[in-house]
Amino acid sequence: MSKVKSGRYPVLVVGAGPIGLTAALALRHLGLPAIVIEAEPKDRLRPGSRAIYFHKATLQHLEDIFPGLGYTFAKHGVVWPVKRTLFRGKEVYVKRYPSPDPKALPPFTSLPQVEAEKFLYQACLDAGVEFIWGTPVKDVRVDEQGVTVITESNEQWQCDYVIAADGARSTVRQSVGIEMEGPRTKDYFVVVDVREDETDPLPLERIFHYQHPAVDGRNVLYVPFAGGWRIDLQLLEGDDPEEFGSVEGVKKWLPKVMHPKYADRITWVSTYRFYQVVAKSFTDAHCRVLLAGEAAHLFAPFGARGMNSGVPDAIVAAKAIHVALHASTEEEAKEAIAVAAEERRIAARYNRDCAGIALEHIQGSSPMMNMKREVAASLAPILPRLGKWLDEGPYGPKSGPPQLSTKY
Repeated sequence: MSKVKSGRYPVLVVGAGPIGLTAALALRHLGLPAIVIEAEPKDRLRPGSRAIYFHKATLQHLEDIFPGLGYTFAKHGVVWPVKRTLFRGKEVYVKRYPSPDPKALPPFTSLPQVEAEKFLYQACLDAGVEFIWGTPVKDVRVDEQGVTVITESNEQWQCDYVIAADGARSTVRQSVGIEMEGPRTKDYFVVVDVREDETDPLPLERIFHYQHPAVDGRNVLYVPFAGGWRIDLQLLEGDDPEEFGSVEGVKKWLPKVMHPKYADRITWVSTYRFYQVVAKSFTDAHCRVLLAGEAAHLFAPFGARGMNSGVPDAIVAAKAIHVALHASTEEEAKEAIAVAAEERRIAARYNRDCAGIALEHIQGSSPMMNMKREVAASLAPILPRLGKWLDEGPYGPKSGPPQLSTKY
């Protein structure tokens, strides 16, 4: 027998990852109550560093909804002063950044997601967010009057709106019948986190290797973050992901591209494929549910588009719900939700396309792209702009998505 929770809530957030926490903070910033329902227990252990790169725009978003939070991220993260790109072992580009202004937000910060979540969670507690831990959602039912969230224990939560931040396998998204669309490529990557040796650390430099000669021409990316390094290895066609992506497998190739000591400092290994999928809609037919983060889109990590797109998803969702709750008519409320959903869907499709451009660039599998890379690498010493093109290519276009004329 199901138990209906007493009362009706203006909005519920499903998922206590970084996007759900951001949504809750944004709701509180707007003066709305925020309740977060999370499937896992409060003391859950989150594996690995996960997303580590936060753009300045994301830091500013966080600062806007909870003053001091963006600066907290910046304070505890790292900003590398140098980035390098090499082609078959030969340096083709280097850029050195000036020291950031300590009184301003940096252009980015590199901070493990698990640490970012700690700061977000504490901010939520300070803002008065309520958490319901260890409560998986099994179904969501929507009609013109509102939403019923049904948990595994058969509790029923009645609310006007839901922000779905429950990840790639989103129960909320599936319950309301929203499908994902887009390609899932066959390209495999191995991502490895290692702890830094604080007594003898490496220089803080982001380094990308095209066709690293020590690993038979596979691409390798190194990104420093607070307390460690992220190493990303692109596998070749025919490579066995399990062979390269197991801890023992990593211990075989990692000493070829880093000091051997780091093979004994591995903290996380993951294998992934290049996804480029976006929800067909970011809201349901009744405009009562808004999707955010990986519930709405999955991108490869190149360009750090996932987390940095999910944060504005959450904030725009909160703003739209605030408008809808104060709308004069049901039509105005639905329009607020629909416009916000479409804005974020357009942004997600743009980011998906950018990820596709990045994949084509780093693969070098097409004859034309491979020729462009070869020529750029050979001419980079005399035409620095070509080295810059090689450096920026693996991350896709730097410009933002089209801007809509909305209040969000």
